[in-house]
Amino acid sequence: MTVALPGIKGVLFDLDDTLLDHRGAADAAIVAWVSAHSPGHPRLDEVAVLWAGLEGPYLAMWHAGTCSLQEQRRLRLRALCQELAVPAPVDLDAAYADFSERYRQNWTAHRDVTQALAELDGLTLGVLTNGTQRLQEAKVHAIGLAGLVGPVLTGEVLGGHFKPSPAAYTGAAAALGLAPEEVLLVGDDVDKDVTGPAPTGMRSVWLDRLGAEPAPAGFPRITTLAELAPLIR
Repeated sequence: MTVALPGIKGVLFDLDDTLLDHRGAADAAIVAWVSAHSPGHPRLDEVAVLWAGLEGPYLAMWHAGTCSLQEQRRLRLRALCQELAVPAPVDLDAAYADFSERYRQNWTAHRDVTQALAELDGLTLGVLTNGTQRLQEAKVHAIGLAGLVGPVLTGEVLGGHFKPSPAAYTGAAAALGLAPEEVLLVGDDVDKDVTGPAPTGMRSVWLDRLGAEPAPAGFPRITTLAELAPLIR
């Protein structure tokens, strides 16, 4: 969708699957973990999809305050083992730490990121993400974006407000020193990154890397970050 976005002074990026190839890293990590935990499992080709499907519901429990971060990790890993009909590890924390290390080893930035950021010279940039502060900052450093994307903002530094809470967007805009109307949010999640900011006046662009479906009515869609700067300029 071709659309003009006048008056934009700052851009907030989602992190996972927008700047960082989270899905690729998580898929590789969980397949390797299950292969080590249950060699030759007959449903190995389903593992990545099952794990991805469990991510949202358990993270939502943590965001809502119904369980701790560590507990949602235990619950998610136990749920995967139950689905695969394999015994859950006795020490779920150690098991998740093993998965996490494999995940870290696969962190990479999407190939269009560096050039896209360079083309936004003169704009105030930041990252608005629903992960944990320490982990998301580590990702930004690991993929070589520290100093290029501005502050990393999570619910942990925004008063406990995670996307799609309106306070997450207004708080992130304030952290950039801008009004919501002056900020553009770019991300892959329709609810959290595209339609979520609208009530605050913040504008958004859907990054649909898979070209899966049309964007919600009234919102621009791009399939690569290379298309971003022309929308703003």
